[in-house]
Amino acid sequence: MTSYKLHHACVSCRLSFKRHVDPGRQHVCPNCARPLVCAGHDFAPPPRRDRRAWSVVAVVLGAGLRYEGLSACGCAKEPRYRPRTRAGLRARRSVAARDGVPLSEALSRPDPWIPTAD
Repeated sequence: MTSYKLHHACVSCRLSFKRHVDPGRQHVCPNCARPLVCAGHDFAPPPRRDRRAWSVVAVVLGAGLRYEGLSACGCAKEPRYRPRTRAGLRARRSVAARDGVPLSEALSRPDPWIPTAD
């Protein structure tokens, strides 16, 4: 069985790394020594100089979401939707406030105005 590495990110340093999953170990950033946040198999980090894109990544990861596809290993289907711009983030925040849904649910909608069918 193949073990795939997961992307881990340090939002404050705007860095990402691929690390093996180790349940007993906390991965830390080599720059600031803060714990790295697990970003999932399908995380595509924005360029380090793009502060706006990293601010969106910080909100998505802070809401408890990961960048994952439809399969657990990240090799089968297209990745699930996550906003990549501040405009997309603003639209989903307004929908979450208006409809009273959790921010994590609103962030995972491809179209913020159409509720997901669960």
